[in-house]
Amino acid sequence: MMDKNFKGKSIIITGAANGIGEGIALLFGKLGANIFIADLDENKGKNVIQKIEKNGGKAIFHKTDVSKEEDIINLIQTVIEKLGRLDILINNAGISVFKPLFDLSVDEWDKILNTNLRSVFIASREAAKVMEHGGRIINIASTRALMSEPNSEAYAASKGGIVSITHSLASSLQPKGITVNCISPGWIQTENYEGLKETDHLQHWSNRVGKPEDIAKACLYLAHPDNNFINGQNIIIDGGMTRKMMYEE
Repeated sequence: MMDKNFKGKSIIITGAANGIGEGIALLFGKLGANIFIADLDENKGKNVIQKIEKNGGKAIFHKTDVSKEEDIINLIQTVIEKLGRLDILINNAGISVFKPLFDLSVDEWDKILNTNLRSVFIASREAAKVMEHGGRIINIASTRALMSEPNSEAYAASKGGIVSITHSLASSLQPKGITVNCISPGWIQTENYEGLKETDHLQHWSNRVGKPEDIAKACLYLAHPDNNFINGQNIIIDGGMTRKMMYEE
């Protein structure tokens, strides 16, 4: 599986040592892209690199705390030093804390917003400085930007902010020919998919729970050079979950 449109392209994926980020990295790796895995977990990051290299791809791990501006600046500089270019940035890194509203501290709020949202601002700003015309920025938000359950204030706010900053960035970066879009995943099972129950799958109109590759394929679509007419958009990938009308039985 090789697509000449991605062969040799330079891609940063934050939070790519596991979960959705890993799925994105593996797909782009198969297509011949040069992957920069920006994450804190070096051991898991190296495992992802081994998988990419086993499939004939190329990847580099760069230890990065996306909540720190200096780490992101260093990441971008390292990519340019090693590869001479940056074509695609995928802002995927994120954390969640689901805690009763009255127990949620300001420090916890700040940690989530700094990791999930502020990092998108910093990484996009720094990446856009070095991207050439035709660059792509893809942000991973969540359907929790649009719907909620109790005790999710900080996470929901961070993901809602990602949806909003996406169209703002698209507006600001259009003179440079850089498109900016985001993806809002629903239920994406990153481990033990076989352990899910039939009732889990049937909650979705697509009759299955999502997988990381479902999000990876959407990133591939948005990153493709032919798709520059898609800009400032939030694409919901959730098997139809957010469109369901639900009643109490």
